[in-house]
Amino acid sequence: MNFFESQDRVRKNTAKLIFLFALAVITLIIMTNLLVMMVFGYINSDQLRDGETLIRQMDWRTFVAVGAGVSVVILVGSLYKIMALSAGGKVVAESLGGQLIPRDTEDLNRRKLLNVVEEMAIASGTPAPPVYLLADEPGINAFAAGFSPRDAVIGVTQGAIDHLTRDQLQGVIAHEFSHTFNGDMRLNIRLMGVLNGILIVGIIGYYILYSTSFSRHRRGGDKNAGGILALAIGLMVIGFAGTFFGGLIKASVSRQREYLADATAVQFTRNPSGIAGALKRIGGLEQGSKVANPGAPEISHAFFAQGISGFMQALAATHPPLAKRILRIDPHWDGNFDNSEKIDRPQDEVQAAKTETATREQTTKKVAAVAVGAAVTDVMKAIDQIGNPKRETINYARSLISELPGAVKEAAHEPYGARAVIYCLVLDKEQVVRAKQLKQLRDHADPDVAALTFSLMPRMNELDVKYRLPLIDIAIPALKQLSISQYKAFRGNLLALIEMDSKIDLLEWSLQKILFTHLDGQFFKLPRTPARYSRPAQVKKEIELILSVMAYAGQQNQSDAEKAFDSAAQSLELSEPALRARGEIRLSDVDAALEKLAGLKLLAKPRLLKACVASIVRDQRVLPVEVELLRAFSDVLGCPIPPVT
Repeated sequence: MNFFESQDRVRKNTAKLIFLFALAVITLIIMTNLLVMMVFGYINSDQLRDGETLIRQMDWRTFVAVGAGVSVVILVGSLYKIMALSAGGKVVAESLGGQLIPRDTEDLNRRKLLNVVEEMAIASGTPAPPVYLLADEPGINAFAAGFSPRDAVIGVTQGAIDHLTRDQLQGVIAHEFSHTFNGDMRLNIRLMGVLNGILIVGIIGYYILYSTSFSRHRRGGDKNAGGILALAIGLMVIGFAGTFFGGLIKASVSRQREYLADATAVQFTRNPSGIAGALKRIGGLEQGSKVANPGAPEISHAFFAQGISGFMQALAATHPPLAKRILRIDPHWDGNFDNSEKIDRPQDEVQAAKTETATREQTTKKVAAVAVGAAVTDVMKAIDQIGNPKRETINYARSLISELPGAVKEAAHEPYGARAVIYCLVLDKEQVVRAKQLKQLRDHADPDVAALTFSLMPRMNELDVKYRLPLIDIAIPALKQLSISQYKAFRGNLLALIEMDSKIDLLEWSLQKILFTHLDGQFFKLPRTPARYSRPAQVKKEIELILSVMAYAGQQNQSDAEKAFDSAAQSLELSEPALRARGEIRLSDVDAALEKLAGLKLLAKPRLLKACVASIVRDQRVLPVEVELLRAFSDVLGCPIPPVT
């Protein structure tokens, strides 16, 4: 199952969730109606004549009124929770006591975790998500939370980094990245909202009972007070039923997703012993995968392993049993869990980098061979690797990170330096224009950022173009830590630098498109683009414009551009496609076209990206500007493309 099929399946699971939610609401409405009728029947028992009053309570108007009230309460409770979580995964992480791990941490285990996450992110073609540590949790567990990869975070318990080796930790992180790319995070957020709505009825009962306990002495033996007390207790019982339904819903939706994430993690790492070893360590550890934070039950379905225990959790477990998960990965497992204390030594992280020497040598040869077409196969495979990068791609990402100059790499990891690195990427080679750009930074940028930009310029000038995208991906998480005023200033300066030469080339446009796609949603409230278009014909003009840009990016000759465009159009089976004239293409129109194309339905997006690839490989060579354009297009469409190695 590929990235797009997994995302489509999640949409179908969302429909299943809606059905189960509706079923639970109907059941709660019926139970609440019965409770209300019994309470009012008790209060009015003096008027009973052969059951007449109880029957009178069971009329349709009462049923509809109670049903509407319960529905509104549940719906408001669900929407409130979803809105509270709209800020992204950091809200979930912080609710569990998670603390953001700073990039400059000196703790070797935490640094190992950050390195593993960063390698996985760059190999996946996405910025590294912020990593939160649940420092008070000795069990082994982890989770991914957020609405999309753009606002996702990874949460990891202290037990995970204390007890897992690097390979095992990589298996766990790959599992969580799988949830990110399979769309499970958004489904988990919706589950949290739905369950909060279902539980709200019981919460109301608790508050009624709480308030009644303070006023009962004033009512004495008043039958109304007894009725209210019965109503409160009844609502709490219904709340318990809501908890039961919530457990069943979570189990129904999430169990199979765990098997899928395990399998995808093995595909990511090509190392079954990594994730299998992590599961065996959980089974052998006294604390297992338990998360003690009071907020754990709410997010239990998003954990790497079963995070809470008890009768209800055993009845409707959100995760398959450890033994079943291990046997699916390691059919020859002997049934013994790992209770040893063997973990990575501090120097193992250094050794992990040294073992990549051979990979870096292979990479160097491969990059040198790009000029004769060796990258063509890689770019053709890129679409199929969306959400499922190969082991070779992860090794390539690690080698790129290790080859970066230390000063540049460290700068890209923190907010001041990240701005300086991005500024350096758009500085013009023409000295007159560069002088104007540097004056812009001296006059309008933060003085420390401007000074750092000047000091990084010599090293940045020497960097190969292959490091542009990894540097952007490393810088984006650091840029997300800016204040809103700092981001606005950075954004304004970046646009000013780009426009300084009175023209915007495609590399500059791609850089700003990738950056703003990931960052604007962090600082500004942006509307979500609904999926509307399932056929290319519905957005033909926009597709023609995008394919025209791609054709001209790789070809200077008009005839060659026409051939590249025709190859792309044929893969989409467009009727009478028209290549736009080079002079008629404006980047503002490209922006508008991409905004509309973001409304393509999931299974239509890979067709467009494959058409772009068809244009790129038409001449059997791959240019850096073509790769960066493809990355920009894919980011806008929400389809993270692994780096072309």
